[in-house]
Amino acid sequence: MNSRQRRGVLLLLLSVLCALGAFAGVLSVISDVKSKVGPEVTAYQVKDDIAPYTQLNAGQFEKIKMPKRWLSHNAVTDLDAVRGKIAVTTLRSGSLLQSDMIVDQPALQPGQQEVAIMIDAATGVAGKITPGSTVNVYATFAGARDGDPAQSKIIVTNAKVLDVGRITALDPNTSNKNSQQPTDAVPITFALSTLDAQRITYAESFAQRVRLALVAPGTSTTVPDRDRTYQLAKDK
Repeated sequence: MNSRQRRGVLLLLLSVLCALGAFAGVLSVISDVKSKVGPEVTAYQVKDDIAPYTQLNAGQFEKIKMPKRWLSHNAVTDLDAVRGKIAVTTLRSGSLLQSDMIVDQPALQPGQQEVAIMIDAATGVAGKITPGSTVNVYATFAGARDGDPAQSKIIVTNAKVLDVGRITALDPNTSNKNSQQPTDAVPITFALSTLDAQRITYAESFAQRVRLALVAPGTSTTVPDRDRTYQLAKDK
């Protein structure tokens, strides 16, 4: 082997060593990234917007992969979790599905129906009423004609609360300019008979104010018809 051949062999060996060094460097970088990011896990995101109280199914979500360390502790990683569930609030397209976005679908008794209305957040709920609570529903109405006294009525007694939504700011353009109108409201879902559902939706539409009165657990309220309407002038 002459000197030129020896130089060629040395250069070839040097090239191989450099290639091995570069490959080792790439493996080191990949290993470092993996150690920082960690293993990937399955999560799910919303395909299209889902309205509140909509019954959920697996087809409304798509599977994604993301590093486990970046996943929130309440992220849903198994779509079995949505069986028999409904959305608590609007689920936006692309949002990561989390357990606090969904609740069990309310179980209604025979003859009952599920009804949701907006209640003044300040006076109607005050943070004390939760799913499972029993409440009486009061409504105040202006007099039918000028000069007629205002009235307070018990619209529904022993209404079962199924769900309490999130506080929502009301659009001032959709209500009148009356300063008595609430600015924030909470959607409350009830299980009611057909007649009570009509009463409570009528009150939401036409009453000046609707309030909820919490009934103590384990008790119920029976109010005679004569005591369901109150007028200040008739108070003794």
